[in-house]
Amino acid sequence: MTALATAQSDIQTTLDTLLSPFDGPVAEAMRYAVSGGKRLRGFLVLETAALFDVPRGRALRVAAAIEAIHAYSLIHDDLPCMDDDDLRRGQPTVHRKWDEATAVLAGDALQTFAFEVLADPATDSDPGLRADLVLTLAQASGAAGMVRGQALDIAAETAQTPLTLGQITELQRQKTGRLLEWPCRAGAILGRADPAPLLAYAAELGLAFQIADDLLDVTGDAETVGKAVGKDADAGKATFVSILGVDAARARAEDLVKSAQGAILPYGHRAATLAQIAEYVVTRDK
Repeated sequence: MTALATAQSDIQTTLDTLLSPFDGPVAEAMRYAVSGGKRLRGFLVLETAALFDVPRGRALRVAAAIEAIHAYSLIHDDLPCMDDDDLRRGQPTVHRKWDEATAVLAGDALQTFAFEVLADPATDSDPGLRADLVLTLAQASGAAGMVRGQALDIAAETAQTPLTLGQITELQRQKTGRLLEWPCRAGAILGRADPAPLLAYAAELGLAFQIADDLLDVTGDAETVGKAVGKDADAGKATFVSILGVDAARARAEDLVKSAQGAILPYGHRAATLAQIAEYVVTRDK
């Protein structure tokens, strides 16, 4: 998808520029962690903001912020005390390339960097709007959002009984969905618009994304996916695929995509790229 490739390049350039003042090993690890990747979260900021004619330069700063939060979450998720992964985006994880202390600090620094970017007047001249971006991202990524989902995921690994489908859905809405929901909310905040249709879109998209991830863990290979596969099955974790089966999980993801596309019909042809990205989420191979 040309629009996604353009966004990936533009977001990387923005991150490189914003991170350029920092130096030292932690800064190097920060830059390493934000290089590459799908940029789906940043792309959602750009596309939703474009619905409301928000200048791209402002939207790119917000896109960089969510990508920094996402990168921090991956650094910490890969640590030995969490998922203990050696590979991310086809490269050694940060704690393998440097060490655990540098990885922790790089993740911490990327998290605070994201809020620094959002709070800067360069993002928007309206302090109330900037505060809204900061508040909602904190809520999406913190103890009631992504971090809560991660905690539920860790607890599930040692639970006496496997999670039910409803429990997995709730877990993934927090762990994965909240950081896919926020970019859509942010686009509406930047555009001073009602976020409801975009939040409905994002809720379905987030679950479809996670089901696709679960499918890749079963059907993908590490070289293509860019990270270890088969870990959920090895750990005996309940997933959408383990409960529904491959075919039913794939069908569920496709239904979620249709529902997501239906939520953005009010935007007409201007939301065509958002509709396409929903399809990409379930057909990607990494």
